[in-house]
Amino acid sequence: MTEMDPSLNQSIARGELTFRQLTHFVAAAEEGTISGAAARLRFSPSALSASITELERALGAELCVRRRAQGVSLTPTGRLVLAKARRLIDDVAELNYSVRGNDAGLVGPLVVGCFVTLAPALLPRLLDEFEARHPGVSLDFVVGAQDELSAALLSGAIDVAIMYDMGGSEGIEHFDLYQAHGYALFGEGNPLAERETVTLEEAVELPLVLYDQTPSTRYAMSMFEARGLTPYIRHRTHAFELTRSIVARSDRAYAVLVQRPANKLSYEGLPIIEKEITPTPPAVSVVFAWAHDAELSPRARALAELIRQQYPASGG
Repeated sequence: MTEMDPSLNQSIARGELTFRQLTHFVAAAEEGTISGAAARLRFSPSALSASITELERALGAELCVRRRAQGVSLTPTGRLVLAKARRLIDDVAELNYSVRGNDAGLVGPLVVGCFVTLAPALLPRLLDEFEARHPGVSLDFVVGAQDELSAALLSGAIDVAIMYDMGGSEGIEHFDLYQAHGYALFGEGNPLAERETVTLEEAVELPLVLYDQTPSTRYAMSMFEARGLTPYIRHRTHAFELTRSIVARSDRAYAVLVQRPANKLSYEGLPIIEKEITPTPPAVSVVFAWAHDAELSPRARALAELIRQQYPASGG
């Protein structure tokens, strides 16, 4: 990793810049435009631009190129300053939360990301128990796809996430909560619904309703590829419950999913029949994740501890 010019650290030590300037610079970098940052901070664009200019003067370096039509582009030095500025601002915020909380317990914000199919099953209990333990914490959540959650962790938009470990998530640390594996589901009238278990060789002759959401798509398709099979994809959906509802209404269609809701009925009240696949597909881990270069706040650590208690076999 490239080190910041020592003169920049000396400028910070001499106090030639302010946290307001850093806040303005971070907002401009994140929004991509001066006007966007000004709107976010409820500041005038001219004053915000002048604040960033003062920051550049204090550091003796150009941090960004400002073009009216193209927005704000960070220089290499600007990218280094952005990372340090975020940490400084976060540290000051944590100091404030620590002083405010003191003996009263944890205070401050915490944003949790959760993969879309896991959220209905895991978040309600987690929110309920955490808020009962730490009423001073402002806990919020974001539900999204795997790639969205990974990007949000790396950008600092969310503090932690509950998601699947499908590999390929560079810069993200995690510990496992539990493991799951794929299963097949059918409508009540499907002949395969009467089997004790099913094979992909049997199912592949039927129309597949593919839940098309990363990483679920990749996991499902890898199961067929491992058996040398090519499924006939009749429908692609981006909604978990829609996938289940289409299958429940059909006497031929099937789907392959990982998350198993306790409710075995579709939204229409039709039965959903779940069957184990033989041979058993590879397991996939549900994990508690955070950015590798991020220091977990006391609030995030408290959430991690609660999750370890809820999933004692997690080994986290």
